[in-house]
Amino acid sequence: MLQWYLPIIVLFVLAFGFAGFSVVAASFTGPKRYNRAKYDAYECGIEPTPQPMGGGRFPIKFYLTAMLFIVFDIEIIFLYPWAVAFGRLGVFGLVEMFLFIATVFVAYAYVWRRGGLEWD
Repeated sequence: MLQWYLPIIVLFVLAFGFAGFSVVAASFTGPKRYNRAKYDAYECGIEPTPQPMGGGRFPIKFYLTAMLFIVFDIEIIFLYPWAVAFGRLGVFGLVEMFLFIATVFVAYAYVWRRGGLEWD
């Protein structure tokens, strides 16, 4: 029974070993000279400005874009198992996937029409 789990255990050991090795190697090979600019927050070349006490307002468009990405990313994830089992599903699988893609396309058209994909 344990032999079935051996490849998974080996994969976890290799992954954690590689992560540990990378952290240790980076501490030895990385630069050791630090200055004030190195400790500052990276703001794409713009000098960071002090933030208001409450953190200030953050544009909601960033959150909407992230949610749209997640929705369409999950759609792609659902397409993989369908593509693998397409031969066994037959016409039923084809109709169900057509309905799924049509539903997502309606959501995409709604977001596009409302201007959710524009970065003004």
